[in-house]
Amino acid sequence: MKPVAIFRHAPVEGPAYFAIFLERHGIPWRLVAIDEGEAVPATAEEFSGLCFMGGPMSVNDPLPWIEPACALIRDATVRALPVIGHCLGGQLLAKALGAAVTRNPVKEIGWGAVHGENHAVARHWLGEHAGQSTVVFHWHGETFALPPGASRLFASRHCANQMFALGPHLAMQCHVEMTPEMIAAWCGEWGDEVAAIADRPAVQAPDAILGETAGHLPAMRRLADQIYSVWSTGLRR
Repeated sequence: MKPVAIFRHAPVEGPAYFAIFLERHGIPWRLVAIDEGEAVPATAEEFSGLCFMGGPMSVNDPLPWIEPACALIRDATVRALPVIGHCLGGQLLAKALGAAVTRNPVKEIGWGAVHGENHAVARHWLGEHAGQSTVVFHWHGETFALPPGASRLFASRHCANQMFALGPHLAMQCHVEMTPEMIAAWCGEWGDEVAAIADRPAVQAPDAILGETAGHLPAMRRLADQIYSVWSTGLRR
């Protein structure tokens, strides 16, 4: 089986639980370290699927790898290879498929509830989470519109498009891939900045984020297992 390509855009935003899931299911993967200057592959031919992680940059920034990443996503869709995107990665998928990425009305940082849709596509992807509220992890200031033909799966009070599916492809604004270690690293890396805006809607102080992690992580892991399981069925074997 060809590996899943996992694109890392920042040192502290690695594959985390997504890689753990792949390894548990015997699915090979290869890291493409964009943050270390590694080039975006010209085609998706050597992979069974593509995964794009998060990052502090915007897909609207004039960075040299943004358009090659979007071209690679479009190549994968032509080859019927599944693509999954986490936060920035979801925005890359949306942009590649023709949707706008814009500033969200407010920043969402920390633990917050998302509500699942209850249509057929949502039930396929979300399983028991369809039509239900689940607390997940957030860290974003921008959001994506829905590409043509996409189905919204999750929304939150402060962000209408938290997740969408389009065929075998899945884009997330939230971060279901988090581990306790990565949450602690983000709170350490950007803690002062977040503490300064913790009085705003949908923003938690670092201490609150860390204090709620153990309570919320098990439910988010169940959600991650559900959507990663569905997504991985589309991999080229």
